[in-house]
Amino acid sequence: MLKLVLVYPQIPPNTGNIARTCAATETELHLVEPLGFDLSDRQLKRAGLDYWPHVKLYRHPNWETFYECANNSSGRLIGFSTSGSKSYWKFQFQPNDWLLFGSETSGLPRDILETCTATVHIPMSRVHVRSLNLSVSAALGLFEARRQLGLEQP
Repeated sequence: MLKLVLVYPQIPPNTGNIARTCAATETELHLVEPLGFDLSDRQLKRAGLDYWPHVKLYRHPNWETFYECANNSSGRLIGFSTSGSKSYWKFQFQPNDWLLFGSETSGLPRDILETCTATVHIPMSRVHVRSLNLSVSAALGLFEARRQLGLEQP
């Protein structure tokens, strides 16, 4: 089962939107602290609407704790980054992959990218656009992995 990981997210509505996407696809959502907000944040709850009870949510107090959890489970760490070495369209996802996304302002730190099995990027035609919104990127990555794995909803 695919897992979506947000490392140091900062903007509550992005995490709320991603939580809603995870609820809709029955995808685990892992949050790696520190977070730039409290989980009781009104904007976070609003973006996630009433889907929070359907989110398989896991909190990790730091990167080291998350990394230990991931290493004790099956699957590869796939880092999404503007500096990723391969387009996510050309990357072959596997059922137990962990899809990692960094904070809105700085992405995944270099030391975390170095722990990933692979790094991928989302191609963009406009060079003056540095990156996409975190919730958009997470949805694109998750749904491409699901498409490749034949996990379309009926």
